[in-house]
Amino acid sequence: MRLAEEIAREWFAAARVARLATADEHGVPHLVPVTFAVPERDVIVFAVDHKPKSSTNLRRLRNIEANPAVGFLADAYDEDWSRLWWVRADGVARILTEDRATSIAALRAKYPQYREHPPRGAVVRTEVTAWRGWAASEGAGA
Repeated sequence: MRLAEEIAREWFAAARVARLATADEHGVPHLVPVTFAVPERDVIVFAVDHKPKSSTNLRRLRNIEANPAVGFLADAYDEDWSRLWWVRADGVARILTEDRATSIAALRAKYPQYREHPPRGAVVRTEVTAWRGWAASEGAGA
């Protein structure tokens, strides 16, 4: 069943992890898991944190600079297929150079790990233009 936009937003915001989809200037896709927060109605933020990375020159950031259209996917899988759901948020991302404190505060409020080690890398803010979701049943995301 299709989720109403408000329910999709609520379930997405409550998820612990999402997948971030970006594409480079040639349209080559790139998909990575991200921790995130929804500090405002149609805003998603994430940051480059202290978890080990292969490089500080991250492809997701280069892609956003070249092509700011992004998508996020949060979902839940269960062997009981009546509990399956997914929510996709599409939007336009930008790497913040100012006003990072509000985004970092939202991430710290959601993730205890960030209270001890606040993200020090790039912070990305996405203005969501569309929320879409699906659930196998009304109680799937409960």
